[in-house]
Amino acid sequence: MHIDKLEKNWAGISLGIAGLFVAVILGSAFFHGIHAPSNVETIDSAKLHLSAEFAEDKLGVQRNPNGSVTVRMVAGRYGFYPKDLTLPAETAITFRWVSLDVIHGVHMPMTNMSTMIVPGYVAQVTTELHHAGDYPLLCNEYCGMGHAHMWSNIKVVSKAQWDALNTQGGANHG
Repeated sequence: MHIDKLEKNWAGISLGIAGLFVAVILGSAFFHGIHAPSNVETIDSAKLHLSAEFAEDKLGVQRNPNGSVTVRMVAGRYGFYPKDLTLPAETAITFRWVSLDVIHGVHMPMTNMSTMIVPGYVAQVTTELHHAGDYPLLCNEYCGMGHAHMWSNIKVVSKAQWDALNTQGGANHG
């Protein structure tokens, strides 16, 4: 069987491009901390309000004994709940989301935080927010007619400011 030299060249170029793409993906995973979610945890979306972790009074910000922070949120048409949160900068923050209804996406612009929230599963992302300021939390997965109005506000403050807010009795900002 004879393969023309031009076809061999184009096959080599195609394989080279595919190899380059694989190298970029692996480089991103290893050097930039970009990787697929590894937390696989299921939950009954119809009984969220009865669950210990995602009951209405448990949503929001929780300070952990090791100094990290856990944020529990619920996504539902058409909003993230709670709507407003205050978080400390330079602190490990674990976001845990569940969906009440359909697939939602969550993205915080100007950060490395983005994931999908699938009904029946707990989505979990751990990140560190380095810069104080206001950040929108946006739904980036079309979820229905009110999709454009699905957002929350995250205010990032210095650790000192956050500690002061917590000692004044505002432990659950949300």
